[in-house]
Amino acid sequence: MTGWLMLQLADGGLDYMSHGQGMQLQGDFSIAGFFPVHYGHGQSGGLPVLGSCNEGRPNQHGFHLMQAMRFAVEEINNSTGPQPLLPGVKLGYQLYDTCTVSAGILATLDLLEHHSSPTSGTEKDPHYNTSHWPLALIGPDSSSKSFTPAFLLGAYLIPQISYEASNEMLSSKFLYPSFFRTIPSDKNQVAAMIQLLVRFNWTWIALIGSDNAYGLEGMKSLSQQAPDHNICIAYQGVIPSYRPDTIQTMRDIVENILKTQVNTIVVFSSKTKLSRFFPYVVERKVTGKVWIGTEDWSASSLISGIDGIHTIGTVLGVSIKYAAISGFEVFERKVLEAAMQHNDTEDASNVNMSSSNDCLHSRGLYSLARLKFPLEKYDITSSYNVYKAVYAVAHALHQALGCDSGECQRRRVKPWELLVFLKQVRFSLDNTSVYFDVNGDPPTGYDIICWMWRGMNWSIREVGSFSPDPITLTVDADKIEWHNAGDSSQVPLSICSPPCLRGHKKLQTGQHACCFDCMACPAATFLNISDPTTCQKCLPEEWSPASSEQCLNRTVLLLAWDDPLAIALLFFLASCLLMTSSSAVILLLNLNTPVAKSAGGRTCLLMLAALTAAAMSSLCHFGRPSPLACILKQPLFMFSFTVCLACITVRSLQVVCIFKFASKLPPAYDKWAKKHGPEITIFLLSATILLISVVRMAINLPRPSQDLDFYKDSIVLECSNTLTHGAVLELFYVALLSVLCFSFSYMGKDLPANYNEAKCVTFSLMVYMISWISFFTVYFISRGPFTMAAHVFAILFSVLAFLGGYFLPKIYIIVLKPQMNTTAHFQNCIQMYTMSKP
Repeated sequence: MTGWLMLQLADGGLDYMSHGQGMQLQGDFSIAGFFPVHYGHGQSGGLPVLGSCNEGRPNQHGFHLMQAMRFAVEEINNSTGPQPLLPGVKLGYQLYDTCTVSAGILATLDLLEHHSSPTSGTEKDPHYNTSHWPLALIGPDSSSKSFTPAFLLGAYLIPQISYEASNEMLSSKFLYPSFFRTIPSDKNQVAAMIQLLVRFNWTWIALIGSDNAYGLEGMKSLSQQAPDHNICIAYQGVIPSYRPDTIQTMRDIVENILKTQVNTIVVFSSKTKLSRFFPYVVERKVTGKVWIGTEDWSASSLISGIDGIHTIGTVLGVSIKYAAISGFEVFERKVLEAAMQHNDTEDASNVNMSSSNDCLHSRGLYSLARLKFPLEKYDITSSYNVYKAVYAVAHALHQALGCDSGECQRRRVKPWELLVFLKQVRFSLDNTSVYFDVNGDPPTGYDIICWMWRGMNWSIREVGSFSPDPITLTVDADKIEWHNAGDSSQVPLSICSPPCLRGHKKLQTGQHACCFDCMACPAATFLNISDPTTCQKCLPEEWSPASSEQCLNRTVLLLAWDDPLAIALLFFLASCLLMTSSSAVILLLNLNTPVAKSAGGRTCLLMLAALTAAAMSSLCHFGRPSPLACILKQPLFMFSFTVCLACITVRSLQVVCIFKFASKLPPAYDKWAKKHGPEITIFLLSATILLISVVRMAINLPRPSQDLDFYKDSIVLECSNTLTHGAVLELFYVALLSVLCFSFSYMGKDLPANYNEAKCVTFSLMVYMISWISFFTVYFISRGPFTMAAHVFAILFSVLAFLGGYFLPKIYIIVLKPQMNTTAHFQNCIQMYTMSKP
């Protein structure tokens, strides 16, 4: 079986600890344990080399892990109470010193040798004994040492529970169907480290890892997830195994970290490889950095014991949640006492079973115990994982043997049977719920720790915690003592570019998204936090100033009915309507008087009706534009005002013809006057403007619209097609008619006073022109409610100008000067005009 592994045995066989002559306890059922009791020594050549583990330095951490398993088994075997665990069943163990990967592989083959050999006995054999082949394996201590054992044991469905192998790949039930662990997966560890980076806004980092499965897979996972959290990895380096030819590689890694000018370095490495790298960090005098460590080294005294390590900066780390084992320290003290009493000269190979002690001690165990290793927090935490793993196997075996009834069945349990119950196991241990998910992973989180130094004394402070489901990170930053000179409360920065101001987009300046320049978003755009590299346009109904993070609703501009200015204009309109209607009533009652006849007779009533309609057209300018208001707004005023101008023009023409051209064109004038020429002329002049308006409406029908271009921050509610060619033609036509009206009126400036309207018409037209010129001036520079009010004011002022300039003098004479409203007075005026002519 071992031939295909191409193992080169340094001593020609297994060392005594892994071949059953070391830590072994006989029992009804046996559990195997893989522990790094010694550090492995270097390898040479291209093949894996198995040397004697005793040749390596004693491993304090591995020793405590091994003791935790022994303590758990002893505690289970001695359990009492109303519901004891495995009553009447004694657990045994077979412990292996797996100081190297090769030692772990050979130990696995040693386990499989028992399962491949023929077995005897029946399922219900009263003399059954299965202690010679372990039902399950506890260990190994790292991901690198776990892959091959997990694959080999999985083929036989032999349960394996690792206490420190965290590689995410081991969660694959397709490749490793019988693998479990009591340490969280690196998937959760990577999530915790990313959340820690996000918490302190460290977006410009370096990432280094050890050259093994633990480091490489961890780096791969973190580098894949970092961009999703806007974290840029400026440099990635792999720490090689220590050899003379890799020393320069380690120094180059340190130099590259310094060149990138990052202040935060994430180190995904095993403690053994990292312990050979950090001396070169100290050698280069790297200070002022934040180092984020994984659970394997962040709480390890192997790293904190490196000379000068306290100068490298702040060390934050992810650590397995702390949990102490009740009675464990007492157990280790008893082991130490036994070791001190043990005869050092006793040969371990001659140790035999005794009735008083079923444990086959080894000289190696006692020699390690006499080293008096301190029990550190890191050792306690990992030992608790071993403790949980042993109890998980015991609870699964408890269910497999049907021990809930108070007595266990006396039968053989096969590993695959135990595997089924192990997947379903759920129990409470020291107020901690222990179970495995579908991937064989525990639902536990992490503690966030920080290194504390008081002079040369090192300690660990818990500063937060991480929960994987749901992902939650809690950190008390006030508990962290940062390395900043003079201000230990200031969080160090680790960014490529300072954050942009509000409303400034990022312009990437290199291959990393964290390196950028900033540019302010222009007006009418905003910076969406979901895309900090693009300024998005606001909706047409919204606006924003430059450098905005959101758009604002535009102000709607209209002349509201309840606006104070609108209310004032409505009172003005009511006054105009009152004056036109009262004037019409007065003229109607005095229609046959000389003043009424000189003003035009019944034509005056038409003029007043037109002025009233023109004034009423101003109502179309209040409130939100409606389709009907847009249709009537301009044509109603244009038509009404044209009728008024046509009447004044025709009347002025009549007066001029009577007094000045009657002798020259008597037949033509008489014929024009008798054939209803004035009425027809007024009709034609009015019909022309009406035709222009109808054609204009047919071509470009005005509709309610929004002017979004005049103001950046406002919406002008108006009617469309207000300045088309048809509208210009209407204005030109009214202007031409106004010129004709003024011309004819001016020609009669020397007529009798009762027939001389030149001054009045000129005044009216002047006011009319000034009001509209003022409006158009305001219209082209402003479109707000004031401009809309100016439009209404221009309409009403035009109406009031003609009412005051043309009709009020007549009303004044009719009402207040009746003596001037007589035929004799008019004849006297005409006689005086005739006498004054040469």
